[in-house]
Formats: sequence, C-alpha cells, structure tokens
Amino acid sequence: MTFIAKPRVHHPSLPRNDLGLTRRDYEGSVSTLCAGCGHDSVSASVVQACAELSLPPHRFVKVSGIGCSSKTPSYFLNKSHGFNSVHGRMPSVMTGANLANRDLLGIGVSGDGDSASIGLGQFAHIVRRRINMLYLVDNNGTYGLTKGQFSATNDRGSTSKKGIANLYEPIDLVSMALQLGASFVARSFSGDKKQLVPLIKAALKHKGMAFIDVISPCVAFNNHVGSTKSYEFTRDHRDTAVNADLILTSPEVMADYEEGAREDVAMPDGSTLRLYKLDADYDPHDRVGALNYVQKMQEEGTVVTGLLYVDSNPVECHDIMGTVKTPLAQLTEDELCPGSNILESINESFR
Repeated sequence: MTFIAKPRVHHPSLPRNDLGLTRRDYEGSVSTLCAGCGHDSVSASVVQACAELSLPPHRFVKVSGIGCSSKTPSYFLNKSHGFNSVHGRMPSVMTGANLANRDLLGIGVSGDGDSASIGLGQFAHIVRRRINMLYLVDNNGTYGLTKGQFSATNDRGSTSKKGIANLYEPIDLVSMALQLGASFVARSFSGDKKQLVPLIKAALKHKGMAFIDVISPCVAFNNHVGSTKSYEFTRDHRDTAVNADLILTSPEVMADYEEGAREDVAMPDGSTLRLYKLDADYDPHDRVGALNYVQKMQEEGTVVTGLLYVDSNPVECHDIMGTVKTPLAQLTEDELCPGSNILESINESFR
C-alpha cells in the first residue's frame, strides 16, 4: 500500500488548541479511498474531535481490521500508536493493548463486514468485557474492496448496483451493543458532522465501552436508488432521538441544536455530557427502552441517529478484573514476577 505524505509546512495563522497543536497535527496521510467516500468524513470528524478536546496524539492507540474502513486510521492521528490487524480481529488486539496500558486512549475502527460477519464473535466479546475504548463502525452495507457484495448489515430488499435484491434480514450492531452491555451507544451519519463530532468527543471522554455505528455510504457500490445505505436514503429516512454535546470544565463548547428537553450527565473527568432530547419522551438511560425504540424505528424503515443510550455510572474491564492502577507495561520485573514462593502459594490456594 502506498501512503502519500501531506506537506509538513502549515499556515502560521492556523488556530491552536490548549496543547499548542493545530488541526493539521491530528491528521494522517492522504486518503486513497474513492472521492466522496463517507469514511473520509468520519476520519475528518475524529481529527476535529481530538483537536478540539486538546488530547495528546501520542496517548492514542488506534487499531483496525481489514476493509475500506480499516484503512482509515492511516488518515488521522499520525503521531499515535497504531496496528492494522487481520480481518475481524481488531477487538483481540485492542483488548491486549488496553490490558497492557490502561492509560492509552483506544480507538478501534471497523466496518460492517469486519464486525458483523467474520468478526461478529470478536465484536460480541469485546463489548461484554467492557473494554475502555471507542469502537467506531463505518457502516456502508457492502464489501467495497471486493466489488460490492452485500454485507451482513444490508437491509432485506435493498438492491445492489445491478438491481439484485438482498434476501436476508440485517444484523443490527446497535441492537447487539445494547443487548451485550455497551455503556455508550450511538448511531450517526457520515454526512452530518454537526452531530457526529460531539458524539465522538463524548465517546472519547466516556469511561467504558463506547460504540458508534456510522452510516457511511459507499459511493462506488452502494449509493444508488434502491439502496438503504445511500446518501439520499439516509438523509430522507433518518430521525434523531437524542443529540449530545460535551461541555468541558473550561471553556464551554457550545452547539446549535434544535430545542427540546435537555439533560446534563456528569462525566468522571469533570466535564458534562449535555443531552438534547428532540423526542421529549425518549429516555437515553433506559437500555431496554432504547433497544425497543431502535427496533421499532427499523421496522418503520427509519434510521434513528443520535445518542441512544448512556450509562451514568459505567464500569470498564479494569474495574471488573481489579487490576492495578499502574499500566502493566510500566511494571518492573519484580512486580510482574514476584518469585516461586508466591507462585506456590497461589497454586496452593486452588487445590
């Protein structure tokens, strides 16, 4: 794979964040995806979110599998740690990275084929283990790298570019994430940065498993009349339940959202997740209610977007396992290998 480097010289008047970094400092190499691909908009949203939060790029670990979506970590956070794994195995690598160094900020990028087909089992177990990360799915309903076959998230009756209809019911990763215990679940659209950027910011600040499913149309194979993952269909058939904005302790980040019921959720780091409930009756703290709402809207042919569920008191993998506060990667040999006497006593306790 050939990577094209971006110019090292930036305009001196570019705005800088609290770390003295510009937005360009959070970018990666030049994208080799098709012009107009929704995945590039998702990458741009990640760049904007990280820059606005003033997060140090070197504190990130980004992991991906195989597919168009899994190429995208090359296009953001070029100063971070990264690993492009094999098809469907991103969750295993991210789990290992998180267990080794809990201080790193994890972004796992996957696709609908990578997560809903060959990696479905891996997806299920990383969610139930509550790994502290942002799990980001670029969902276009097709296998773009292998010329447009239906993926497992493609809706029944949706047609291919040649007019062939999909015969099978889709796997809804949002519903699975809700059932398996993700403590932050959202869906968005790559063509709506106004909604997506605040969701990514809130997910990065969330403690625990944060999952965002992004409808990201494939301009080459799945952006035609008859597709339910096209730009036109998504724009015409989506409904927002809850928009979100992250309010930092200082300064405030303001967003221009439609009026509706508002609710503030305190985050562990002192920031505030501000929820704008466009459906005043919708409760984003009700996991079962969120699941029912998503499935009801799906039956009506509507793509529901926004923050669908958030747990105000989440737990993550290290809480469950009771691991030490110091990252394992920073422990000394004496701390990791306490000696044969300790090993014998541990073995004896199991007899």
